[in-house]
Amino acid sequence: MQELSIKNFAIIDEISVSFNKGLTVLTGETGAGKSIIIDAVHLLVGGRGSSEFVRHGEKKAEIEGLFYLEKDHPCFRKSAEFGIEIEEGMLILRRDIAQTGKSVCRINGKLVTISILREIGSTIIDIHGQHEHQELMDESMHLHLLDQYGKEEIGKTLNNYQEIYVQYDHTAKQMKQLTENEQQMAHRLDLLRFQLQEIQAANLKVNEDDELIEEKSRLTNFEKIFDAIKSGYEGLQGEQRGMDYIGHAMGHLETAAELDNNYVEVLDAVTTTYYALEDVVGTLRTELDKLEFDPMRLNEVESRLNEINQLKRKYGSSVEEIIEYSAKIEEEIELITNRDVRLNQLEAKLTSLKEDLMLEGRQLSDLRKKWSKKLTKAIHYELKQLYMDKTIFEPVFISSSDVEGLRQDGLDEIAFYITTNPGEPLKPLSKVASGGELSRMMLALKTIFSKHQGITSIIFDEVDTGVSGRVAQSIAEKIHQVSAHSQVLCISHLPQVAAMADTHLFISKDIIAGRTKTSLHILNKEEKIKEIGRMISGVEITDVTKEHAKELLDIAYTKKNT
Repeated sequence: MQELSIKNFAIIDEISVSFNKGLTVLTGETGAGKSIIIDAVHLLVGGRGSSEFVRHGEKKAEIEGLFYLEKDHPCFRKSAEFGIEIEEGMLILRRDIAQTGKSVCRINGKLVTISILREIGSTIIDIHGQHEHQELMDESMHLHLLDQYGKEEIGKTLNNYQEIYVQYDHTAKQMKQLTENEQQMAHRLDLLRFQLQEIQAANLKVNEDDELIEEKSRLTNFEKIFDAIKSGYEGLQGEQRGMDYIGHAMGHLETAAELDNNYVEVLDAVTTTYYALEDVVGTLRTELDKLEFDPMRLNEVESRLNEINQLKRKYGSSVEEIIEYSAKIEEEIELITNRDVRLNQLEAKLTSLKEDLMLEGRQLSDLRKKWSKKLTKAIHYELKQLYMDKTIFEPVFISSSDVEGLRQDGLDEIAFYITTNPGEPLKPLSKVASGGELSRMMLALKTIFSKHQGITSIIFDEVDTGVSGRVAQSIAEKIHQVSAHSQVLCISHLPQVAAMADTHLFISKDIIAGRTKTSLHILNKEEKIKEIGRMISGVEITDVTKEHAKELLDIAYTKKNT
């Protein structure tokens, strides 16, 4: 996220802030509006809106964000699905919420629905709070995350599997179509034969409609065309007409050229023009002789166009589409007519494709199990750094061994399971509810998956609540580690996290003319020391507190550079 602009939102009058790469930490006293900014970003990417968000006394709230995307960012593909152009990697999201509660959403200036805003927004921003459900908590996304983690090996096999699956799915649908109720099939065959006969009887030719429209225009405007050509001809040919005058001019210029060579070039130009115009006069004469109005032909053209338009209403918006449809139904007629033979062919093909799919599917499963072990090892390493070395993480596979389990993404279903207490059984990650442990678990997963998810910006909303000491320091280091792969915005009450910030934003509120006004300020080094001191000790900041704050910043600087 490059820039964020918020206007008339809750207690925020108007703020605009630019973000840098790396870790941006947002701090401030309770009630200053830190979470309100996160609420605004949440709405910007498709969150549920309400008129309560509109600042009291204002007509609407306005939120706008500017994002710059890398060339291979998944947002390009998602935006293309909805016909949204992204030029020079720049994406602008905007959302207005009126007092009535009505929302207006725009992406790069194009009006979109909230659902489209949400789909595109999910590819660029991931918001994680103490109780926020997001991608890592969604079991349906766990298989995708594992595939992304091991995409160097898994990707090629998955592509091979999916290519075969497309053929398999198409063949299965053809078989289903051919094994439908015979009476329905007979009715379908009658309809197709009628349609084919109607199209073939018309004997259509490519571009015929365009040629007929052009001819109709000529016939309808015959009188105007004839008069114009006749007037043009008469303006050139005859005594005291254009050609006559040019001929006289040419004779005089010949005399001048004989007397002075400087006029030879002018004479040549006039002579060339004269003979060229003679050709034009001849052409106009021939055209006048040929032009003859045929009212019967106009009726024929209009009748033919009407016939073609009737077919367009039924079978396609152009002659080309009608001809293509004709070829398609001809193929379907042949398919239904030779149903039994075709069924045997399809059945043999489907059996072969099933065998290929099962082979690729098992290979894909083996690769996924191999990479799940690597993922488990990597997550245990991250958890150990977060002082959760007793926690056990395990991707649980539900694999199908028969063709009934064939799906577009393979034979497997995967869910991430964990247990944080020795002796307790593994439970789905989505069922874990402990705030502090869940936050550290999510940070461990984010540290690994932020490299693979393609998310532009990750927002942590007070994920460090309820921790202190060495755990707080480890969380601070992990959040900064995540920012190496994705831009991170973090709201925090921990001085350790604030010290790790690449950019430190301070939010404050003031009462001006009886109204609350929120403002954002980028802190310099001295201001950072003062703010971290406040976070350590509260209201009173002593010299000892300042020294402690400086020490934290020095530790953070060393950690970031190693």
